Amino acid sequence: MKDLIARFAALGAVLLAGAAYGGQYHVTNLPSLGGTVSRANSVNDRGWVAGYSNLAGNQTRHAALWLGGSIFDLGTLGGPNSSVAWPVKNNRGLITGISQTAAPDPLGESWSCAAFFPGATATGHICLGFVWEGGAMRALPTLGGNNGFATGSNDRGQIAGWAENAVHDPTCVPPQVLQFRAVVWGPGRNQIRELPPLPGDTSGAATALNDRGQVVGISGTCDQAVGRFTAAHAVLWEDGRATDIGNLGGDSWNTPMAINERGDVVGFASQPGDDPDNPNLRAFLWTRGGGIQNLGTLPGDVYSEAHGINERRQVVGISCDAGGACRAFLWQNGVMQDLNALVAPGYAGVLTNGQDINDLGVITGRAFDATTGTNPAFVAAPAP
Repeated sequence: MKDLIARFAALGAVLLAGAAYGGQYHVTNLPSLGGTVSRANSVNDRGWVAGYSNLAGNQTRHAALWLGGSIFDLGTLGGPNSSVAWPVKNNRGLITGISQTAAPDPLGESWSCAAFFPGATATGHICLGFVWEGGAMRALPTLGGNNGFATGSNDRGQIAGWAENAVHDPTCVPPQVLQFRAVVWGPGRNQIRELPPLPGDTSGAATALNDRGQVVGISGTCDQAVGRFTAAHAVLWEDGRATDIGNLGGDSWNTPMAINERGDVVGFASQPGDDPDNPNLRAFLWTRGGGIQNLGTLPGDVYSEAHGINERRQVVGISCDAGGACRAFLWQNGVMQDLNALVAPGYAGVLTNGQDINDLGVITGRAFDATTGTNPAFVAAPAP
């Protein structure tokens, strides 16, 4: 397994190194683990593509790694489901994500993981953040509570996420019971460091970090553990101190998704007057010099989210119409474009989700294939 991964990684690096930023993208649908739904949520600069793929029957899904066009099942921590749910960005062979364990959740919480697993098996088990490296998956510790969630990781071996402590927080909305805090794991094997929420807030989550040690995430009340009022504030932690980076006028779902080495941050946020249970979110870009910027939507759409950013400040995400039909977008040089309009001739699918983009301009996400009715993961490489 290790030798095969090394060979595919070397091949991917050679191929990607030859790619230049062009006007078109060559798109390839990636294989699945037997189900009809997959999504590639992460791509690093070595060409490692990671995400999830449903198993046959679509009742469970596993974290997946695609290398050289082949798929590798990363397994679970003993439960039915796992996923690489966020852009990982680590270039040294470390993959991070979430996995259910075999143990039942003693408090009956649905926890944050439930939103990322198939409904039939989404709850009932303890869910933890995981690290996968060298062909093996291991669990990450919590702050004394039952559950955890790992997002991105950097090349220093640090991992962002959030974890429950043992505090029964009255701001939690049932079935959530325990308070949770933003954390950074590593670089030591069982190292965990808590990041404080903003003054007056009780809970938070770290969603991404860079090699400079800058961490972004959310701060708010315990709420449902899936955003909403837990994301009352979008925050940047530097040297352990939280700074509110602003919003687009809304009081919920202010969520950073990625940060590059320049400290640029992308994500999504609610707007003034939004229903917190049905918000019309907008993709945003935050820079230290320009503050927070609404990236808008594609023409005719009412909803957008930014998911990934690279060092060239190219941003990818989704833009959706009022009926829920979504398209992947690429934002660069102040302009948002439908990624489907940039696809080279010969590809028949529709790119619905833009999830990540590496420094070579390679984009990953999910597509819809009308001929098979499936939703495969895709990788889009710039045409030389």
